[in-house]
Amino acid sequence: MSDHQSLMDLAMEVALGLADEAEAAELEARALQDPEAAAALSHARMRLAELDDTATPETLPADMWDRVTLRLDERGSAVGVPPGTVPEFDAETDTILPANEPHAPRSWFMAACTGLAASVMLALALGWVVMTRPDPTVIAVLINDTTGEAVALVEGTEANLTRVTLLGQTAVPEGQVMQVWTKPEDDGPPVSLGLLAENRGTALAADGLPPPGPEQLYEITFEQSGGSPTGLPTGPIHGKGFAKEPL
Repeated sequence: MSDHQSLMDLAMEVALGLADEAEAAELEARALQDPEAAAALSHARMRLAELDDTATPETLPADMWDRVTLRLDERGSAVGVPPGTVPEFDAETDTILPANEPHAPRSWFMAACTGLAASVMLALALGWVVMTRPDPTVIAVLINDTTGEAVALVEGTEANLTRVTLLGQTAVPEGQVMQVWTKPEDDGPPVSLGLLAENRGTALAADGLPPPGPEQLYEITFEQSGGSPTGLPTGPIHGKGFAKEPL
């Protein structure tokens, strides 16, 4: 396996939360200095973005499982199925009991089936998101000239859908907004791809532009609220970079 593929695999494990704490911390630290690592980590997180509800993790209440058990038993009693009329699963012996034999509460068996079905559906949804998301035809890591740090990852697709992922927190001047630009032609003017609403990464659609290609310039500038009034970059450059074809 190539070093590039190993890096991509590790980035996906970190994005999914499957890597151990040491590996995740090491990759996060490396991404701050290594554009390739930053691109791999951001690419993995972008591919899984639809499954991220952005909620802050919360600790479950101490009585959570007791409350779940109570609700499941209440739900099982409300169904009104006479006991012993259908085969049941005995969790203690790991066997299916015939009707009319003593067994564990039916509600637990139904809950297990429901949980299994939900897990299967989640796995299918994850596979669908990852497999159907269009792969980028070009990728650019935008570098801040002042600090030398990677500040954003840009992915351009054949249909001119541009995905922008910010790498770390960005101090946006008050009353300004970040605007994304590209130059489809070397000797042509910069073209706006859109604004980063709420100063966070997003997907931007552009009409009337040719498909992105290698060495195409991308940059992010700070502009007044609502975007550049001239249709061209006017503010300081937050980061810029040239597109490369992903392998």
